[in-house]
Amino acid sequence: MTQAGIAAARSSTAQLAEIIPQVDDEQWELPSACGGWRVIDVVAHLAALASEAVDPPPPDPSLPKNRERYHDLRVDERRGWSHAEVLDEWRRSTPRQLDLLEAAQEPPGADEAVEVPGLGTYPRHLLANTMAFNVFCHLRNDMLAPDGPLPFTLPEPTDSQVAPAVDFMLAGLPQMQGPELTATVDGPLVLDLTGPGATTVTVFPASGPDGELTVAPGADASTRVHSTALDFIAWATTRKPWRDHCRITGSASAATPFLDCLNII
Repeated sequence: MTQAGIAAARSSTAQLAEIIPQVDDEQWELPSACGGWRVIDVVAHLAALASEAVDPPPPDPSLPKNRERYHDLRVDERRGWSHAEVLDEWRRSTPRQLDLLEAAQEPPGADEAVEVPGLGTYPRHLLANTMAFNVFCHLRNDMLAPDGPLPFTLPEPTDSQVAPAVDFMLAGLPQMQGPELTATVDGPLVLDLTGPGATTVTVFPASGPDGELTVAPGADASTRVHSTALDFIAWATTRKPWRDHCRITGSASAATPFLDCLNII
């Protein structure tokens, strides 16, 4: 199971909880590094996800199918809230979300397939990694300097925080963009990620016209994309240009369409 995902989610959540009391009213209103969202909107996003996890809303076919637009909608619903109301929702729902995700590590439900609208289908136990990714990415990349506006510092990211986030990204990679991304891969490509969260995987092309990409451990191709895992979290979510953070060995023309298209949500 993914006990590492739970530990990472709890760790990054605890660090966010340490930062929140240091933020003043003016800083909550500053633009974050997540386009169109203020700093308080980033917390509103995390609070909305937590609330939906502990009290799932009924299905609504009118909601956006695009996951990014869905997130924008939930943030927009909270734009009239006070800072205190947003923070109260986050504090109220997040511990319950973490407890539910920890319970999801236990059989018989741990391996049950769960569809996350707009993002794909995952074993229930891996949902802990989605939270580990969300909190880590938004806190480190969107809220805190140097990319975000908040002038506070945290300890350097650890392997135990980064690896579960990367694991979710790699699980989502074949699913989130579907045929759009699949069409960019004609032969196997290696992602060689170093530093905290280090891993090496090969992205294999779909085996048929209706198939998906496959991500498997190991290096099984001559074309390789080299990056740190921390930078991967930034460029693979299109927060930063991949060209500034990647080195390609082998066929650059084979890797470039994939790198230009990749956008993990």
